[in-house]
Amino acid sequence: MIDLRSDTVTKPSADMLKAMINAMVGDDVYGEDPTVNELEALAAKMMGTQDAIFCTSGTQSNLLALLVHCERGDEYIVGQHAHTYRYEGGGAAVFGSIQPQPLDFEEDGTLSLEKVSQFIKPDDFHFANTKLLCLENTHAGKILPLDYLKEAKKFADDNRLILHLDGARVFNAAVKLKVDVKEITCFFDTISCCLSKGLGAPVGSVLCGAGDQIKKARRWRKVLGGGMRQAGILAAAGIYALSNNIHRLEKDHDNALVLAKALSEIKNIHINMEMVQTNIIFADIKADMDTLYDFLKEKGIIIDKNNNLRLVTHLDISSPDIDYTIKAFKAFFD
Repeated sequence: MIDLRSDTVTKPSADMLKAMINAMVGDDVYGEDPTVNELEALAAKMMGTQDAIFCTSGTQSNLLALLVHCERGDEYIVGQHAHTYRYEGGGAAVFGSIQPQPLDFEEDGTLSLEKVSQFIKPDDFHFANTKLLCLENTHAGKILPLDYLKEAKKFADDNRLILHLDGARVFNAAVKLKVDVKEITCFFDTISCCLSKGLGAPVGSVLCGAGDQIKKARRWRKVLGGGMRQAGILAAAGIYALSNNIHRLEKDHDNALVLAKALSEIKNIHINMEMVQTNIIFADIKADMDTLYDFLKEKGIIIDKNNNLRLVTHLDISSPDIDYTIKAFKAFFD
């Protein structure tokens, strides 16, 4: 099957599975799993932080960051459609009594700092304490410009805000910008990075930050039930992903661009090509989505049943798969 729903559907390669099978393991709750320790050290080095912690998911790593930075009754400012607000089950409110202040994203995926400034609460006991600004890179496949990140860092410092990055696909951003990922992460206090999306690991994310932050995150991870024992089997996949699957993300970007250009030529499909920057495509389609879904599934292609179609390329999608998918879409609309 050609699965275009998300880059979370990737399967471990034979070499990745071999690394998992051969992983040295120990009890990570005691800090004794050498492969987990190696992954955390590698992630911290790559992100330019003091330390890192291996988490079960991006939802967990983002939640840990919120719990580390905010106390009960504090507030974080976040995008209305950001993953940390919209797609993580309200965890900040459930576990931390942390109030979200969601704002609409700009078309390019940024949050207007002028607009953010209007929602920072006064230092007054009537209000929640605005503590944290959370950005997402990439957002819906769109890259936050480096100049914007520099401005956001100064803005956060000037307003005594902590800055967290939901960098689930931060390596997609780095590869597209042709920069070392540290040129992006250097502006943030903490960074969450997913290993199981475009990088192809089966499980896991890492939260990177200062030593005292990660120490606190480790306690919260235990509270959340995230203390895994011989987790080196999973960490080995993360090490393999970080060591082998970053530069190849460019191929996913190329495949997405080819697919988007071809689909945009179909009369009943509209795609804003300026927004196709990495591996994610959004398309407005004039068609019955259930019928389209069934038609494509019969041809071995899986998509989401959304009115605004999202297509995501990844390491299990080849150039011939893209060509085949284009032909299938054209056949449906002909």
